[in-house]
Parts: sequence; structure tokens; C-alpha cells
Amino acid sequence: MTESKAALEEGRESPRHGFQGDRLPVRPGSVLPVAVTLALSRETGARGSSIARRAGRKLGWQVYDQELLQYVANEGPLRQELVEQLSPQAVQWVEERLEHLLHEQALSQHPSMVQLARSILALGAQGKVVLIGRGAGALLPPASTLYVRVVAPLADRIGYQAQRLRLTVEEAVEQVRVRDKQRTEFLATHFHRQSSDIYQYDLVLNSSLLGEDTCAELITQAALAKQAAWLLTPGASEDKG
Repeated sequence: MTESKAALEEGRESPRHGFQGDRLPVRPGSVLPVAVTLALSRETGARGSSIARRAGRKLGWQVYDQELLQYVANEGPLRQELVEQLSPQAVQWVEERLEHLLHEQALSQHPSMVQLARSILALGAQGKVVLIGRGAGALLPPASTLYVRVVAPLADRIGYQAQRLRLTVEEAVEQVRVRDKQRTEFLATHFHRQSSDIYQYDLVLNSSLLGEDTCAELITQAALAKQAAWLLTPGASEDKG
């Protein structure tokens, strides 16, 4: 079993909603998305994935990292199963949102990107999930998505990567440079966005100054607040933002 498939199976076996997650009310099923989604973007070595998992545990939401999102998108049966779990109204919302993104926001029409976008939208239609990377924040409506960016000073990011992956400083410098470049190019090519544009995020957190647990707690509280606001926003599901 591949690492991505194993992670997916583990996620299915564990409760999707924990104590705090169960406390979050959802909108009526006919109003979509049903609940808020957390989409987290991060600089390489800023510990964004670890922070996202901490926030997921606090909220009781299932976490999909970059590899798992790509795995679901690439595996036709899994992607189809994900869509089949949706209500007819949710399926319609996914397809309408995808059509809007393709034709009005110039989302890349490459088949692999369309599959990825459909998978992310299917997860976002139900909400209460944490999505790491893959442009999730650019695909889902702003009103029902908490879009977070985790950053840290370059020296700290290099040091973290060197320690975590047992790299030399020179190797860590190169890895941070290459991976940051790849992520920047991915967003620019397929979504026509720049990760450095701070105004697209709800929160920008410096993990070196705040630490992982404080970042996760701030994200958790923001998610709860965003869900409360989403419940009170009439017609927000029609937002094409």
C-alpha cells in the first residue's frame, strides 16, 4: 500500500469530526458549501504541514496534505467515490463552481488540474476538512474558506529542513529554494496567483515567532469564527469569488 493510500485509509478509519468539530453547526444541506474548509499554504520549512495537522486535531477535521490530495485526484475510482458520496445538490455545486473557475477565472484546463480541482471542490462542498497546498484556497469560495499562509524567516526554514531531513546546510538551502520555486510556479501557472500576495489570505502566521501550537490554536479559533459568520451569511454559496 502506498503512503498516500495508507494515509487515506487511516483517515477513513478515524472519526472525521472530533469534539470541537461536532460543536460547529452546519448550514442546511441545500445551502452549499455546508461548512467551512481550512486551506493552508506554506513556505518550505515553515512547518505549515505540522501546524495544519495540529489544527485538524483541535477541530476534529480530516487532514489532506499535498500528496494525499494529488493521490485522490489521480485515482479515478477514489475520485468517483468521493463525488458519489455527495448529494445531488452538492454535485451540481461542484460542477457549476468548476465551470466558473475554468471559464471566468482562467483555471488551467489541463486534465490533471481539472481532476484535482473537482476533488478539492468535492471535499469543500461538505467542509470540515483541512487541505494543505495544491491551490485549494484559490478554488473554494472565500466566504466558506479559511485561507491561511504560514511563513518563517529563510534561515529558520533552512535550519528546520536540515534537521528534519538530515541534510547539510548546502543541501537544505537548495531544497528550500527549489521547493519554493516549484510551489510559486504551480500557483502562477494553473491559478494565475502569487503566493506572496498577502491580501488573498485570512491569516498570515510567522511560525518562528508564534510556535506551532499557538499557530494551530489561532487557526482553530479563526475557523470557528469563520463558520459562525458563514452560518449568518445569506446566499453566500453563490459567491463566485
